[in-house]
Amino acid sequence: MKKLLLTSALVLWTGASAIAAPIVGEMAPVWTGTDTKGVEHTLSDFKGKTVVMEWTNHECPYVKKHYDGGNMQALQKESTDEGVVWVSIVSSAEGKQGHTNAKEGEAVMKQVGSHATARILDASGDIGKLYDAKTTPHMFVINPEGALAYAGAIDSDSSFKPDGIATATNYVSAALKSLAAGEAVEVASTQPYGCSVKY
Repeated sequence: MKKLLLTSALVLWTGASAIAAPIVGEMAPVWTGTDTKGVEHTLSDFKGKTVVMEWTNHECPYVKKHYDGGNMQALQKESTDEGVVWVSIVSSAEGKQGHTNAKEGEAVMKQVGSHATARILDASGDIGKLYDAKTTPHMFVINPEGALAYAGAIDSDSSFKPDGIATATNYVSAALKSLAAGEAVEVASTQPYGCSVKY
């Protein structure tokens, strides 16, 4: 029995590792998803623009940390005002924490004052698994050429308490500024923190 369980666990572990995470510096995997307004988006639609992908779950305390004080919305507005495409992605499966239908997702965006370009509903987890998204938030920045320029945490403070936001290094903001200046992203990969994505 122990041997059987070990074999099953190994199969599950191997299966979970079968999808490789996208690599910074290489072309970002192309996805297609439908937002809360029923509009279909494809990553290739945004060619020539910088794209931020933000995995989110409005019930996660780490997400609340960045939304309750307006930190995420401020970065969204600053970025989209500069022409950046900001896509929030919800990969919570039906029945799991953070899952919403389109109407509920729209209500969440309105409630928090989101400035995201679109909120993609990914209940199947297809987009999340394509990017190996692990946490909420988990952030990805794609340059205008379509290559992955940054992947990881939003900032350097891994606590769920908002106190450290002001003194933390915001990796996403830094990456966006570097891209806008035509410079290499200094910190291109970090360990994401937050709640696990509820696949």
